Amino acid sequence: MTPKKKESDDLPLSPEEIIRDYRLAFKSRQASLIGRREVLSGKAKFGIFSAGKEVIQVALAHFFSKGDWRSGYYRDQTWMFANGMLTIEQFFAQLYAHADENAEPSSAGRSMNNHFSTRMLNPDGSWMDVTEQYNSSADVSPVGSQSPRLVGLAYASRLYRELEELHALTKFSRKGNEIAWGSIGNASAIEGMFWESINAIGVLQSPAVISIYDDGYGISVPNKYQMLKQDFSELLKGFQRKKGSKEGFDIYTVRGWNYPELYAAYKKASETARKEHVPAILHIIEVTQPLGHSTSGSHERYKSPERMKFEEEGDPIRRMRAWMVSKGIATEEEFDAWEAEDKEEVENIRKKAWEAFSRPIFEERKEALALLDALAAASPQSGAIAAIRESLAAKQTPLRRDTMSALHQALVLTRGETTPARQKLAEWHTEKNEEGNERYDSYLYSRSAESALNVPEVKPVYSETSPTVMGFEVLNACFDAALARDPRVIAFGEDVGKLGDVNQAFRGLQAKYGELRVSDTGIRELTIVGQAIGMAMRGLRPIAEIQYLDYLLYALQIMSDDLATVQWRTKGGQKAPAIIRTRGHRLEGIWHAGSYIADLLNLLRGMYVIVPRNMTQAAGFYNTMLRSDEPALIIEVLNGYRQKEKLPDNIGEFTVPLGVPEVIREGEDLTLVTYGALCRIAMQAAERLASVGIETEIIDVQTLLPFDLRGIILESLKKTNRILFVDEDMPGGATAYMMQQVIEKQGGYYWLDSAPRTLTSKPHRPSYGSDGDYWSKPNVESIFDTVYEIMRETDPAAFPALK
Repeated sequence: MTPKKKESDDLPLSPEEIIRDYRLAFKSRQASLIGRREVLSGKAKFGIFSAGKEVIQVALAHFFSKGDWRSGYYRDQTWMFANGMLTIEQFFAQLYAHADENAEPSSAGRSMNNHFSTRMLNPDGSWMDVTEQYNSSADVSPVGSQSPRLVGLAYASRLYRELEELHALTKFSRKGNEIAWGSIGNASAIEGMFWESINAIGVLQSPAVISIYDDGYGISVPNKYQMLKQDFSELLKGFQRKKGSKEGFDIYTVRGWNYPELYAAYKKASETARKEHVPAILHIIEVTQPLGHSTSGSHERYKSPERMKFEEEGDPIRRMRAWMVSKGIATEEEFDAWEAEDKEEVENIRKKAWEAFSRPIFEERKEALALLDALAAASPQSGAIAAIRESLAAKQTPLRRDTMSALHQALVLTRGETTPARQKLAEWHTEKNEEGNERYDSYLYSRSAESALNVPEVKPVYSETSPTVMGFEVLNACFDAALARDPRVIAFGEDVGKLGDVNQAFRGLQAKYGELRVSDTGIRELTIVGQAIGMAMRGLRPIAEIQYLDYLLYALQIMSDDLATVQWRTKGGQKAPAIIRTRGHRLEGIWHAGSYIADLLNLLRGMYVIVPRNMTQAAGFYNTMLRSDEPALIIEVLNGYRQKEKLPDNIGEFTVPLGVPEVIREGEDLTLVTYGALCRIAMQAAERLASVGIETEIIDVQTLLPFDLRGIILESLKKTNRILFVDEDMPGGATAYMMQQVIEKQGGYYWLDSAPRTLTSKPHRPSYGSDGDYWSKPNVESIFDTVYEIMRETDPAAFPALK
């Protein structure tokens, strides 16, 4: 019989609620212990767990409300359990890499264990009502990378509260009443991205509650090698808000084993953040990590005997139990009975998860073994096939790849045979391979009706009264129309607000739409992108500006690891349709004229990379992307803002399709493929080439991701039989990518009469000044000479040497 609470006891909750919290913390610990065993036994590949953080998280979970958002890291399993965002069976399913979103909804087996997310999209890709559920944004492994996204998740609450036009979007917010909750380890919190993020959250006065779990180590490295003063609370003092002010954070230092202290701190922090939008940081000290960092190593190798003793005696579950006994909440006998029961329950759940994971694999192996038996009976290679079969059958814990490898060996062995048994085996192998592609490769891009590839093309409309304006004025009109059309559109970046950006595309729009719709930011490229990710996850449509392409490098990691992979790593469970806007090419100077496009192409798969040649095309692409549910990087031509262009009458409505190159000059002799600023230069070179009898067809690819979905470049190559790829990237960069797409993927090699060529920038950064630019990048003369040389190889008599 559980003793009743005494009046003198100062308990934060009823005894029944405290017991429930303890048992959940204990079950979570058991899940960690059993999970570690499964890794060490070989049933799972890797394990990282929340052991030592359980008591913190059961206290926190009381104040994490429906509609709130988590942006945490791989120590939060107890929190996920406590709020029903994850079940213990799903925890084990992820540990085993169960590639089924019904069994493992966080990532369908694509992420390592303890990388959490909740599904916020319906099967058709439309948004759920996220205010009716607890939400976890999809975790990433690189430490600290959860912090930039937290900026946007928190700032969205401020926008939903203060912008009346957003109040109707009740599927995303209840007038900004939501908190964004962050979690991070002490060592990760030394990362620059954490400091940039908390500074941005403070400047934006956004409701975030951030927990720093401080166990004194960063993997094996103690705090004395991690941080000045070895006390995070001391480092944070500059962020503490002054009494009576809303600027800054409420900062708490709380012991990670002290349940009532934790409960009180989270209660106060969350109430203030929710009501007043004042953020908070909780530095959680005296935290243990009894299972070490992960299954990749043993903490006995680097922790002193004194520390190991603290890991045992200071264990929060042990101390919470002792506190509960001292308060008369439960007896030792009751704890013993509960713990025995809970251990058995968790082990039974694990068995169920393993059965659900392994049964389909064993069933597929059984089918494959039967196919091998049939093949052996019909083949002269029966002995060798039988050996393959026995090797597969002997595996105690087979994986699908074992089955596929065995069948592939049999197919190679029986090549040339045409028996029905072999045909059946081949068809089964093909079917399972396609299932594997769906299982692991799907949802790199959106499959919804709002996919950017589904946005219908709307041509620009011109009339006799269409004015000729500067390029920046075309964009200004486009952004004005977008802001007026959709209250979810929020633009921000360095100099975007009051100044209207350095090239004036947002000129006057802050005055028209207000500081929250068109905003200035600090010089913080990483968290500008992070802010966009979080806002987009909460249903807004951010246009985040990075002032120059070269400075995108600051944010490239978060774009690659987070934004570009959101849909893929959740298998269609989450999306973040953010538009990252920047400008590049042709401004003179090392750090204002770069064009590292190949890096973007390789690191940003899952986003679209759009490279319009002028501002009208750029406007059409903005209109396209704002009608889609996918992220994109749009790179404007830096020296195009003062070029004259006709302003379309339907500036806010026309769209440009993705993956559709445009032939901007027709010719019969050679196909020149390029994009962006080089289109104008290539056109000038083509006019000179025409004067010596060479007609060059110029194709603007317009988007690099996706690339030429309709085979337009191939059709040109079929006509000219010669091709030159030109861009401002370094040798082997984007030109090599374009060549691979056309020559290999489209089969363009078949139509070549001359070797395909590339013309790129020099293998160094662009030098300063007009002459530096001339000798660093392709120019009219170098394009002319390269095309002329290709033609001279074909007909030296018609095209004599130039020098």
